[in-house]
Amino acid sequence: MEKVFPSCADAVADIPSGASLAVGGFGLNGIPHNLIEALLEQGATDLVTVSNNCGVDGWGLGVLLDHHRIARTTGSYVGENKEFERQYLHGELEVELCPQGTLAERLRAGGCGIPAFYTPAGDGTLVADGGLPWKHAADGSVAVASPKKETRVFDGREYVLEHGIVCDYALVRASIGDRLGNLIFHKATRNFNPLCAMAGRITIAEVEELVEPGTIDPEQVHLPGIFVQRIVHVGPQGKRIERVTTRPRH
Repeated sequence: MEKVFPSCADAVADIPSGASLAVGGFGLNGIPHNLIEALLEQGATDLVTVSNNCGVDGWGLGVLLDHHRIARTTGSYVGENKEFERQYLHGELEVELCPQGTLAERLRAGGCGIPAFYTPAGDGTLVADGGLPWKHAADGSVAVASPKKETRVFDGREYVLEHGIVCDYALVRASIGDRLGNLIFHKATRNFNPLCAMAGRITIAEVEELVEPGTIDPEQVHLPGIFVQRIVHVGPQGKRIERVTTRPRH
């Protein structure tokens, strides 16, 4: 099956409004920004996203937020996006916050066909007990709160039941990919991209370098091509810095 698409626009053309998306990236590293921009132009709305963070104002998933294309998001960190904060506090966006390690395991579990698992993370907190505000009403009150989760004791310690995540699509960015979809991620870009790719029913990867099958040493593959259905060659991209510091290094 030919997996290489001529453009990001072609690769995301069939994503419908209301679709769920697992989106790779860690901070501003490894964000599939070209695919996100193509999706913005495509026009899909009411999207449900799962990502470690929701980009920043004007970059990454932040561009979809800026145009009110995201209805709900699940993530573990949201501290760098003013528009995200505004939409959440004004009842325009539903937000499920999840411990970072739990989010990673929920994505991995979904990709491996594991429906749920127990973890100690969040036990004894609102994560397990429920009551976290997922969505506010226009007057600032809580319109939707997180539910109480099932817990179980193993060897004298209480654990929280968390469910695996499977999304309609996954958008990821890789440093190197071949035409069969085998991918390599450099450094911090590896943190969430492989997990998001596993969790998508249809996974779309933008790659900086596209090579022929057999070029990548099998031992160097971070994500096997079985998890990837579509590939777009986008070339190298300038690296954004999330926070610029002016303190001199010593």
